[in-house]
Amino acid sequence: MTVEFRQIEIADTDAFRAAVDIVARERKYIALSEAPPIEQVRAFVARNVERGYPQIVAVADGAVVGWCNIPPASRVVSAHVGDLFMGLVPDFRGQGFGERLLQHAVQAADVFGFRRIELGVFATNTVAAALYRKVGFVEEGTKKRAILLDGIHHDEIIMARLRG
Repeated sequence: MTVEFRQIEIADTDAFRAAVDIVARERKYIALSEAPPIEQVRAFVARNVERGYPQIVAVADGAVVGWCNIPPASRVVSAHVGDLFMGLVPDFRGQGFGERLLQHAVQAADVFGFRRIELGVFATNTVAAALYRKVGFVEEGTKKRAILLDGIHHDEIIMARLRG
């Protein structure tokens, strides 16, 4: 199977939202229970495209099967920091696509000029945490009971990658 990794385009918005929804409804990998409303996703993608923020999608047979977006942190004093969010639909896990997706996104973030990339990962998601470590992220701490999903608290590991 051929998977293309590239910067998101406006035309990918609906397919990107569909992929987010698939992963969110699993309720164990990302801190969402479903994808945000389409209007919110359209605004998010449009902003990322307009401003050139790294948002890499994995595309197979015209469908978005994964994403890794790294928009800047929200505070002005943290403009050098990118916040990483990623996901991969179930049929594409365990085949190296996640690592390739992450590598493309980190490279795009470096080109964009981020000096630090940070993320949070469910403490139970040991596969993802290992992938982040493999690509150069280090654990900075654990936020206890940081996520509440379906009435269940989850710890969140905070990780970061520094450049230069």
